[in-house]
Amino acid sequence: MPEGTIAITSLAAGGSGVGRLPDGMTVFVPRTAPGDEVLLGELRRKRRFALAVAADVVRAGPGRVAPPCPHFERDRCGGCQWQHLAMAAQHEAKRRIVGDALRRLGRLDVADPDLVPSPRALGYRATITLTVRRTASRTIAGFHDARDLSRVFALDACLIARDEVAAVWRAVRGRLDALPEGDDVRLKLRLDDDGGLHVIVEGGTRAWTEAGALMDAVTAAGLEATIWWRPAGGAVRRMAGLAGDSGAAAFAQVNPDVARQLREAVIASVAPPGQAARVLDLYAGSGDTALPLAAAGLEVIMVEAEERAVERAEARARERGVQLRCIAARVEDVLAGLLPADVVIVNPPRTGLAAEVTDVLGGVPPRRLVYVSCDPATLARDLARLAAASFQVTSVRAFDMFPQTSHVETLVVVERAA
Repeated sequence: MPEGTIAITSLAAGGSGVGRLPDGMTVFVPRTAPGDEVLLGELRRKRRFALAVAADVVRAGPGRVAPPCPHFERDRCGGCQWQHLAMAAQHEAKRRIVGDALRRLGRLDVADPDLVPSPRALGYRATITLTVRRTASRTIAGFHDARDLSRVFALDACLIARDEVAAVWRAVRGRLDALPEGDDVRLKLRLDDDGGLHVIVEGGTRAWTEAGALMDAVTAAGLEATIWWRPAGGAVRRMAGLAGDSGAAAFAQVNPDVARQLREAVIASVAPPGQAARVLDLYAGSGDTALPLAAAGLEVIMVEAEERAVERAEARARERGVQLRCIAARVEDVLAGLLPADVVIVNPPRTGLAAEVTDVLGGVPPRRLVYVSCDPATLARDLARLAAASFQVTSVRAFDMFPQTSHVETLVVVERAA
């Protein structure tokens, strides 16, 4: 290789390519691909590793492709890390990231898992969140620069957004001057699970009186939507447009197609009615998993800290005539009083399970634990904690919920040892 270049050998969980400096130190280089030979720039050495950027790709690896979105290179868009990778390379990297975390951090003897791909590599996101910035001449909304998070670029189009969301963005982008003032303003555009469109404005330093201008822009484009405002520290309120469910505005699947496949896999993992009498669904959201399980005749208790999500789950249960016990609380505050259970489902945030939760589950272990994770590292840590309670991993599957990014969802089923 020419002097000053290194070879990229793999991809790290955060999305960066991994290589080694001549002295053996590991270096992480964003937007590179396995097999690339890159000339390094802006090298920064830390105590145990180094960070750099690729000043030039001297030779491209076999998985490198031309990014489909112009913002990826022109504006260094931080929304996607892997638009320069072919989908096969993305899938292989995600399988390896999950498997490596479970082996290295979880001390588990498992192979890289199978991965369920997204039906859409582009046009899959049902929600995009844009940061709003006002300049002396105009108001812009867009994403952050991956290398300079203080910079926000003006978005033309987001190629990973659903067509319906993209249509709303085209409608409102000419009326960003109607948004409230303030440095904390964000604009969410959302397609809910029932096909409704939502424009959700968050933040602002004073009362917002120009929601009608956004509604006029949406209507002029031939669309129907609801305009919502969530002032800083306040509750969401409808400002214009169709009457709608504020819960639907607040909760929607990012990738509905993959979310549906993951939910079906979770339900199938619980076991048929008669084999699982009591099910706890923890970090349950608005009941997307708990409701069909309860409708199948199981005794289901769901726990969710967000009160609006619980209220929506309760309303949906009433509408369907389903018996479902819903608890608005932190899981660690109520779990001990809900056990024992036959099956426990957990779908925690990226930080994983609190130590109190793994301690309680280890003390009164269910027959089966179904764990949905959005972070392989915290998943591996939690499984290592639970291993002391004689839980054994019986299946692992990865789901490509977020194509073009390094994020991956994982479904792990563990059984209590006999």
